[in-house]
Amino acid sequence: MDMLRIATAGSVDDGKSTLIGRLLYDTKTVFEDQVQAVERVSRDRGEDYVNLALLTDGLRAEREQGITIDVAYRYFATPKRKFIVADTPGHIQYTRNMVTGASTADLAIVLVDARKGIVEQTRRHAFLATLLQVPHLVVCVNKMDLVDYSQEVFEAIHAEFTAFAAKLRVPDLVIIPISALQGDNIVTRSETMDWYDGPSLLHHLENVHVASDRNLIDVRFPVQYVIRPQCDDWHDYRGYAGQVAGGVLKKGDVVTVLPSGFTSRIKSVETADGPVDEAYAPMSVTVRLEDDIDVSRGDMICRPQNQPQVTQDLDAMVCWMDETVPLRVGAKYSIKHTTRTARTIVKDLVYRLDVNTLHRDEDASSLALNEIGRLSLRTTAPLFCDDYGRNRTTGGFILIDEVTHRTVAAGMISEPAA
Repeated sequence: MDMLRIATAGSVDDGKSTLIGRLLYDTKTVFEDQVQAVERVSRDRGEDYVNLALLTDGLRAEREQGITIDVAYRYFATPKRKFIVADTPGHIQYTRNMVTGASTADLAIVLVDARKGIVEQTRRHAFLATLLQVPHLVVCVNKMDLVDYSQEVFEAIHAEFTAFAAKLRVPDLVIIPISALQGDNIVTRSETMDWYDGPSLLHHLENVHVASDRNLIDVRFPVQYVIRPQCDDWHDYRGYAGQVAGGVLKKGDVVTVLPSGFTSRIKSVETADGPVDEAYAPMSVTVRLEDDIDVSRGDMICRPQNQPQVTQDLDAMVCWMDETVPLRVGAKYSIKHTTRTARTIVKDLVYRLDVNTLHRDEDASSLALNEIGRLSLRTTAPLFCDDYGRNRTTGGFILIDEVTHRTVAAGMISEPAA
């Protein structure tokens, strides 16, 4: 059974937590005592309905304010597929949380309040989802029950968002009218919106095709750990453990190890359950080579004729995440890229991007919390990277403050410089 990673986004009070609560409730993923607790809290708050948002908003501050503050991950499954849902905040000051939740998502759900239509936050989150190369985008026009399930209201929002999406790179866009509170078009098709002839949300989530989204062409295997058992029975065993970042690894394949450039053949590909015929992203495996060559953590196994860019100069889009210290040109950080760590210096801030207007401020000299900009970086050691649009794993990185060890930025490599 395959898995779909989902990130939700949208403006404050658009109903993201309620939508996820409805999915959990209607797929019978929550326990009876959880439902009873939510019913009791809803009554205590004087609400005349079961507030399903309480199933995801677990922090006390979230419940008190009625908003989502931190990323909450929820899990549910149907007979067809498993799901991991990241409930991300809608407030502008939590943009970094949305970036975190969407960075590994296969699909993003952007909610729109049917009464308010497309707002600034809607555009921001749709843009961030496309910036993070989320392959599938679902726009849920929520609270249709508050506009009398009006087809005209939905079609107006549909037309406006479609026009906006034309400016972005959206490979797959689906727009669905829903009511998370009432359950319309969530699990089953709504009888009150018989004018809508598309799928319900859950039907679309169960059937959206994501296998082809993975890069099965470019073999990328960052070595995370070298396995050398210290016992007589395994004295000649040497395996290289890690998670496949791209392509397909098979026994007998000719591979090259970077940065040394030495070539060998794959002797075996093994998992915790034993050897397998092939491995592909995002499988965690141990690769054994026929030749005894020097391979260590941070090295990259790839194909001789299909290698990543080996460079110390990076051009990248970054989202700044540090609350206290802004990014400045000339500052030094640690950079974590796949399993490789190096030091880096910010050579240039090319521009700061206004995610609302898409305006590029080329005179900007710093990035503050939640701001996005394009940087030129120079690293102390070569990295083995691809364009983020080609491979989100080998194209992504984080910057770490060397003093506090806080993650201060998430970056996406765009056309690595030679």
